[in-house]
Amino acid sequence: MARNKELAGFLLFLSQFPLLQAAKILTISFIGGSHYLLMDEISRILHHNGHQVRMFQQIADGMLPGRQAQQSPYPVSTYSLGEEYIREYNAVFGKSQKEYLLGQHGVHNFLTFLNELSYQCNVTLHQSDILNFLMEEKYDLAVIDGSNPCCFLAAEKLGVPYIAFFPGTFMNAAKVGVIGPVSYVPSLQTQLTDHMDFFGRLKNTLMYLASPIIERKMDVVFQKVIDEHFPLGSRPSIADLHLKAELWIYNVDFTIEFPRPLLPNIQCIGGLLAKPAKPLTQELEDFIAESGDSGFIVVTLGSMISSLPLVEFLKEMNDGFAKIPQKVIWRYKRSEWPQGVNVAHNVRLMDWVSQNDLLGHPKVHLLVTHGGMNSVMEAVYHGVPMVGIPLFGDQYANMVRVEARNLGTFISPDQMKAEKFANTIREVIENRRYKTSAMKRRAIMRTRPFPPDKQLLGWVEHIIQSGGGGHLRPYSYQQPWYQQFLLDVILFLSACVAVIIYLILRVIRAPIYFLFSNRKQKEN
Repeated sequence: MARNKELAGFLLFLSQFPLLQAAKILTISFIGGSHYLLMDEISRILHHNGHQVRMFQQIADGMLPGRQAQQSPYPVSTYSLGEEYIREYNAVFGKSQKEYLLGQHGVHNFLTFLNELSYQCNVTLHQSDILNFLMEEKYDLAVIDGSNPCCFLAAEKLGVPYIAFFPGTFMNAAKVGVIGPVSYVPSLQTQLTDHMDFFGRLKNTLMYLASPIIERKMDVVFQKVIDEHFPLGSRPSIADLHLKAELWIYNVDFTIEFPRPLLPNIQCIGGLLAKPAKPLTQELEDFIAESGDSGFIVVTLGSMISSLPLVEFLKEMNDGFAKIPQKVIWRYKRSEWPQGVNVAHNVRLMDWVSQNDLLGHPKVHLLVTHGGMNSVMEAVYHGVPMVGIPLFGDQYANMVRVEARNLGTFISPDQMKAEKFANTIREVIENRRYKTSAMKRRAIMRTRPFPPDKQLLGWVEHIIQSGGGGHLRPYSYQQPWYQQFLLDVILFLSACVAVIIYLILRVIRAPIYFLFSNRKQKEN
């Protein structure tokens, strides 16, 4: 009898937590490369766990150059930007690549890229057939690429609540209310670690004060798009749409990221693409076997960069590889290799590589990388040291973290010379401290309490079940800026102190005046 009562009580307890029905989830991805790979992985995780998933995707030649198209298990709504624009954009992107390889990666380059995204966004929001179809589907939630302002505008246009997934580290932290102490939380553009001396803290403070100006310049780029596609009186701002997200998920793991305080609506789920390695093709195994005890290294400079537009830069890299004993598997589009340049004897060019599987091979010794977060995460997961050639975005900041954790080092692209490159590779491979640190970080990453795919699924389902993320967002999102920075309080306290000082001076002044008056009378 008692046992039946316990069972009835347990069933009553379970009834308070209704099972989550399959939710209708829209994923939005308008940028190719690693951005698409992450959004595709998110879509697959949600799809394989019983949810109805559809991706709203921009397609274009060159989104993943060299990679064969993969069959999607979930439906996709796609549109194209048009062949003429794609040619123009590729020309702009090619010019930007040259500038990056020359070490030019300032705000101007990023604003140029944002202007292209703004034009693409205008085309996107004119896809009325797709937008009307998606509105009629009435999605419960959207998961969007949080690095592209257009994804926020598309979700707002569709009227769907959204989770923002940021594919890198905390580049936009201030925009979502994550203001870390400037004394030990470095701004990404500073290339500082969390161990800053006086001048480091000074540099970090100045960058912190300048960042709101830069962010406003970035948001203004999309103002014309907002004015055209949203009616007067209900036009959102990019800043407000950042705060409107039900949840922010960052592709970050504190295995390498510097610790910092976070808000409850900020979750760090890094390494979604880092997984146990699958077997390689027999052709690749035969090539690796030729390396003997020297092993091999993997070279990839990002999923969007399949070739190098500067021949001199290419020659320096190629000549550097020729000076090392390891075999080199280099992701490089063979049809775009310049005539007159002989591929180094130990190099094998491949249009596309399965980077994660290569990094899991027992004979791999090094990853030469642009420093993208996905590549860094995969290398850490497999315990592989790195040599970075950062080009733009968060890549410099990522490599600073790699270097701070003794996982490798990096070379600025404008410093690329064959001898220096080869010596750097030899140092990282032969100095055991890099491999030791890599294996330590691998153990930290692999022993996380919950794998990243389970974290992602759990948080998405939590937001759906709880009816949004309002309980996670701080009240600061609703406060005006002067209240957030306590300027009204500081002004009030300053006024109080000024009044007290004034009264004290008035009280002291009377006896002093009286004493001086008496002294003068006596002297007279």
